[in-house]
Amino acid sequence: MASPCEVLVDTQDPTVAMRLGELAAAEAWRIEAKYSRYLPDSVISELNRSAGRKVRVDEESAGLLAFAARCHALSEGAFDITSGVLRRVWRFDASQQLPTTAAVEALRGLIGFEKLDWAPPELAVPAGMEIDFGGICKEYAVDRVLGLLVAECDRALLVNFGGDLAANGAPASGPWSVGVERPGEHGKARLLLDFTQGGLATSGDTHRFIELDGVRYGHILDTRTGFPVQGAPRSVTVAAATCVEAGLMSTVAVLQGSGAVAFLDSLGVPYWCL
Repeated sequence: MASPCEVLVDTQDPTVAMRLGELAAAEAWRIEAKYSRYLPDSVISELNRSAGRKVRVDEESAGLLAFAARCHALSEGAFDITSGVLRRVWRFDASQQLPTTAAVEALRGLIGFEKLDWAPPELAVPAGMEIDFGGICKEYAVDRVLGLLVAECDRALLVNFGGDLAANGAPASGPWSVGVERPGEHGKARLLLDFTQGGLATSGDTHRFIELDGVRYGHILDTRTGFPVQGAPRSVTVAAATCVEAGLMSTVAVLQGSGAVAFLDSLGVPYWCL
């Protein structure tokens, strides 16, 4: 999941904690192996090598594709699982270099969920295009892991994969205390939230960005332009029934730029912008 992952369990029994931790790790590794774009034998890699050939996908993958279609529609095309090709020119690392407009434009023809031939349960990815579940899979894994653990015990649980969270209830001592980082200050909480149940996710530019000439370019790219969104809050945290829903709404809010707050208000969900 490219981030620290943890499970908190309201128990004094180390045997219970170890058993649940092992179940959580196994499920996280299963999802990583199945959907990582870095592994040559993953489902994603197989689809990206198909060069327009129709591939029958399993039920789990079909569900993620259906959710990706919802994300694309809700964001009016700004969130798109075919945008991974932009990684070829956007590198949010120590190089601190921006791609040229020409380099970005050369890739935009390979982006567009509507260009996929998706007739469930078969998917054809046109030659040269790629799909990537990176924008939704971590949140999906959080919800999956929580569901598995809830089926195994009746204790309060919190699953945290890189700051994307889900919980089934509060421990006996009271609500879980969740810190939201102060933008630009790694490890320092700006907000402390009481969290009991449901999903919580944060999107923003705190950890991955390029900053040049006083302008900050966050890693969340608007696929309609190929460039990072400007004018958005540095950090958007959303609470929802599930982690995957919270992640969708926080990311799409960032993609609204200066309209993030109005977008969140229209959804009627609890949120915090920094």
